[in-house]
Amino acid sequence: MSHEAHGGPHGDRDSVLADEAEGYLLAHVHHDRARREAESLCARMPWLTAAQAEDLTRHYVHQRIGLSRQMLLDVVERAGRLRQEYEDRYADLRRDLLKRHAACACAVLACAGGVSTLACLLSR
Repeated sequence: MSHEAHGGPHGDRDSVLADEAEGYLLAHVHHDRARREAESLCARMPWLTAAQAEDLTRHYVHQRIGLSRQMLLDVVERAGRLRQEYEDRYADLRRDLLKRHAACACAVLACAGGVSTLACLLSR
């Protein structure tokens, strides 16, 4: 969800609330998926007691959530680096474009001044 998508005085608060709700729902989905994977794993091990299966499930879910969290943090970090690279490149392009426009404007003014001077000299 993008923070820029919400406008107005309450846009930031609504955006934060929506982002928190989305994060909660995503975390819940990851947790449920990890639990289903753990239960599937335990089902393939019929020799486990109920307590052992429950313990294995708990450990598996804990490890899987930790791995998912680390993966998401890595993605966020990479996205931040990419964003900074793109912003730097954009600033460079804007600066180059401004220099080119300034140079063209100077050239046009110089030409206009030359033509004006030539017109004045020829009209005498």
